[in-house]
Amino acid sequence: MGKLDGKVAIVTGAGRGIGRSVARKLAAEGASVVVNDLDQDPAEAVVAEIAAAGGRAVAFPGSVTAPEFGDGFVCAAVENFGGLDIIINNAGYTWDTVIQKMGDEQWDAILDVHLKAPFRILRAAQPLISKAAKTEAAQGRRVHRKVVNISSVAGLYGNAGQVNYAAAKSGIIGMTRTLAKEWGRYNVNVNAVAFGFIETRLTEVSAGGDATIDIAGREIKVGVNPQVLEHMKAAIPLGRAGTPDEAAGSVVMLTYPEADYVSGQIIVTGGGFLG
Repeated sequence: MGKLDGKVAIVTGAGRGIGRSVARKLAAEGASVVVNDLDQDPAEAVVAEIAAAGGRAVAFPGSVTAPEFGDGFVCAAVENFGGLDIIINNAGYTWDTVIQKMGDEQWDAILDVHLKAPFRILRAAQPLISKAAKTEAAQGRRVHRKVVNISSVAGLYGNAGQVNYAAAKSGIIGMTRTLAKEWGRYNVNVNAVAFGFIETRLTEVSAGGDATIDIAGREIKVGVNPQVLEHMKAAIPLGRAGTPDEAAGSVVMLTYPEADYVSGQIIVTGGGFLG
């Protein structure tokens, strides 16, 4: 018996890194998972991993920034598994520079993926959640559903060169606390996890500064200079970066029944880093 038996979860950005670990942990606890990634192959690979371990999952590839994505993502949960209990807004990337060099496209792209996309997904989920909660109340049942949004220490404290990312991650905190108040009457717990330095493909060592990822035809630089990396680690009391599994653990624990009275909270997963 898992802690999440019978639950249905949707996870954005779940084909790699932290999102992959989240999807696998949810499935291991018994949840059926809709796995999103920008690219189909990584999403299908995670579905195959979950199935091989005895879990249930389907892939829903595509860009979270597409206007129709939220509605389709929510419908995929209902059509494949009959409902929706857990929403994890994880997808994202960084596109950094100082403010005087940042164009509108760069600003909009990061706000779209980190803030507008979660807004659209949650907006699309509201009618389903409201209807289910009313039905359960009429039956004398209380069923808790969970939303976990992903923020960052940059959203709490700012970070030089990331005015777009910091603004978006600060915005998701406001969204989280607002929906905790709006959706409490539906028995929905809405929380956020603010990550510190986690080892993913976006933060791996890039000595030459030429590592990139392709996002909608844009080549976005990723990776961290080794000297900057060492400075970052020195600022973390635990003395190291976190792993994707450690990051995912702090997300998934908020979906457990033990967290049924936790809502509107921002959990910092940063090894003790406090800005």
